[in-house]
Amino acid sequence: MKKALQRLFLSAAILGSLSAQAMAVDVEWWDFLAGGDGVRMKALIDKFNAEHPDIQIKATTLEWGTPYYTKVRTSVGVGQGPDIMTYHLSRIPLALQDGSLSEITDADLTAAGLTKGDFFDAAIKAASGEDGKLYAVPFDIHAIVLYYNKKALEGTDYLDDKGNLKGIASLEDFTTAMTKLKEKGVKAPLSYQTVGGGGTWRVFYTLFSQMGGELITGNEVLAGDNAAKAQKAIEIMADWRSKDLIPEQAEYEASVALFSAGDAAFHINGVWEVPTFKDLAAANKLGFEWGAVEVPQLLEKPATWADSHAFALPANKDEDPAVRQAALTVLGWMEKNSLGWADAGHIPAFKKTVESAEYQAMQPNATYATLAGHAVFDPRSKIAGVASPVYDAVDNYIAPAVHGQLPAADAVEQMKTELQGMLQ
Repeated sequence: MKKALQRLFLSAAILGSLSAQAMAVDVEWWDFLAGGDGVRMKALIDKFNAEHPDIQIKATTLEWGTPYYTKVRTSVGVGQGPDIMTYHLSRIPLALQDGSLSEITDADLTAAGLTKGDFFDAAIKAASGEDGKLYAVPFDIHAIVLYYNKKALEGTDYLDDKGNLKGIASLEDFTTAMTKLKEKGVKAPLSYQTVGGGGTWRVFYTLFSQMGGELITGNEVLAGDNAAKAQKAIEIMADWRSKDLIPEQAEYEASVALFSAGDAAFHINGVWEVPTFKDLAAANKLGFEWGAVEVPQLLEKPATWADSHAFALPANKDEDPAVRQAALTVLGWMEKNSLGWADAGHIPAFKKTVESAEYQAMQPNATYATLAGHAVFDPRSKIAGVASPVYDAVDNYIAPAVHGQLPAADAVEQMKTELQGMLQ
């Protein structure tokens, strides 16, 4: 009798579980996250699904960059987009032009258990249209930081008694430090992706922004004295190259390898490489202690290139209200569990996570989290953002000028002419 009752209860439990699964709302999810980001996001998705038998995320990872955004645009256009997706905030202007995104109202935020005040101001501004309406919810702020090799800096004036970077508070300080390191025998005082592409853009835009530069004003490219500021930023980078302080034509992977091999004293790259160096150090494959800080103020004001991974809801036709509510539940849960995402090096956009004791104990993450107050996002324009014409202009004009193949003034003028033509 006892065994019969046990079988009855077990059968009821199984039927109940199957019934709950059958009634679960499926949320179709698209992202572009590979590598360490992809691993961490999958862990978050699995955790959400385990905690929510009534809502199940059905995730698909697509190719990063232009292919991803092209698929989003075409799919949403025929009402076949996902229910929720990751999005770069730098792509919001183009998405609004395409009509790909659904507005996220205050009522939506409330349904997700969130408010705009939960997030850093710069990220919320980048997630909004010119009309002030919100079209995505920021998940992180990912920016470039200055990595440093403590072994290479030993015996210099640039480490304090705790091994923290010090003494770099101007362009002159930084160039002098790199020059001394070169004289000391360091192969590459500073490494970054010098061949062009994202790395060169991020360094250029940081220097340009530290001068108060504005790439696009209204509908004009490099208006007023912004052209002179762009020229100066290029000349700074070209000066580093002429003094052999940065590598010639270094691809992204090569720039990272120079630092991880101990051949570079400094490395400017995204916070997403923090897990790379942590993992190498944990496996005793790094050979030196390292740190990372917000890119120092080298010019007139603190500023750092930044972007955000965010969650967006496509403007799908005939949307099921129950599915939208489920997607908002997913969104709110992800924000409140973003500590797991911080492990990828990113600064959570959800302020309560950054303020938590757990995040403050994360190093070097907590050290460079100050950059959230100085984050400068790509220009709000249809020609800017990830995989945009602005990035193409870097390859065509800025990178050649940095490597002495084109005068900086000519690079600025040609870039201005080309980009201006795209805004007409």
